[in-house]
Amino acid sequence: ARVAGHNLPLVFLISGLVALLVAYSYAVLGRQIVSDAGPIAFILRGFGDTLLTGTLSVLFWMSYVVSIGLFAKGFAGYLLPTFDIAPVSPRPQLIETAVVLLFTLLGALGSRAVGRAEFTLVLVKVGILCLFILAGLQGVQPARVMPHFDAQSVSGTLSAVSLFFLSYMGFGLVTNASEHMRDPQRNVPRALYCSILIVSLIYVGVAVVAVGNLPLEELIRSQENALAVAARPFLGDLGFQLISWGALISIASALNATLYGGANVAYALARDGELPELFERKVWFGSPEGLYLTAGLGLLFALLFDLGGISSITSAVFMAIYLFVLLSHWRLRHRFGGNALLIGLAIFVVLAVFGLLMAYQWHSNRGAFIATWAVFAGTFLVEFLLRRVGGRTFTLDWLEEIAGEMRRIRFLHPGERHAPPD
Repeated sequence: ARVAGHNLPLVFLISGLVALLVAYSYAVLGRQIVSDAGPIAFILRGFGDTLLTGTLSVLFWMSYVVSIGLFAKGFAGYLLPTFDIAPVSPRPQLIETAVVLLFTLLGALGSRAVGRAEFTLVLVKVGILCLFILAGLQGVQPARVMPHFDAQSVSGTLSAVSLFFLSYMGFGLVTNASEHMRDPQRNVPRALYCSILIVSLIYVGVAVVAVGNLPLEELIRSQENALAVAARPFLGDLGFQLISWGALISIASALNATLYGGANVAYALARDGELPELFERKVWFGSPEGLYLTAGLGLLFALLFDLGGISSITSAVFMAIYLFVLLSHWRLRHRFGGNALLIGLAIFVVLAVFGLLMAYQWHSNRGAFIATWAVFAGTFLVEFLLRRVGGRTFTLDWLEEIAGEMRRIRFLHPGERHAPPD
């Protein structure tokens, strides 16, 4: 609301359209390249096994790490006001630590436990958000949600799009679970498009109700738990509590999915040779060590950075991954299909949004700007050292052979369990 002003609903709509553009390439490639490594498998096909591909692999894993920090911090930001507790140190830090440990334990119990928890959390949070929208629409003041197109508003809208694109990043998780999905050739594209369309409707609806019922100044003042404060005018104190708990459930589901996705990515990349072998070692509860390393580093980001800084760093990292997925699709379009005009438009839009984000960081949060490029440089250095010291690389022929053999086994023996080929 501080960045977008009255154009908040419009920004969520534009960000959703940008996400759909990027998701087009994910859908075309994801239905044919089935791998829990997701976009890294696409980039590997497009660019081969290079230092760039390896750097992006580490960077992709880091995107999950930073996101975990973002969600842990958001959880603490909502929990403390819900119980009317002052957010003085070390209370937020203790909550951030506890929530990361809780969902790390859940992730260690396996994909079935994660999936069941995620379904329940999403069902509850979407129900609460729909109640928020339906109850709040009647109190919306049209003047507050009418888009403004003066120079300052347009500038704020463009800056906000670069930040809010982060809100749609979850669609990429679809491809990081494709190896566990029934009929990925059909269900990967469906999951991608449906998730973005449904989320866009909810985001725009929530933004209209929030901005339409509460002055911008009040929303900005309550930035740690703005949605709960926005519910008070039409749902009272009960609404404040309901939305606070809905937000906690929402953030918890995001943390749950991101931890699971990050652990999958770490394991898949280690198995395929792009992260050290320790990431695929099975340790406590039979879970890969990558789960615990992902959670630990995510917690470190939560403890070191503020909410705005983490969100802009996360946006920048995801932008870099999206850009190289699009470039890979451009190079692979003759083999895997795809509309050249749509791919080219997506590349242009993502480059523009990334540039806007860098400009916004530079002017509003210089520390986040420096941290973003430190993450880029750090991942490059890690990959350089891994290749120089460890000598581990992807092997495309091996990956294709394994994928083909697994498909053959599933086709010939769909009802039986088989050990993977040696």
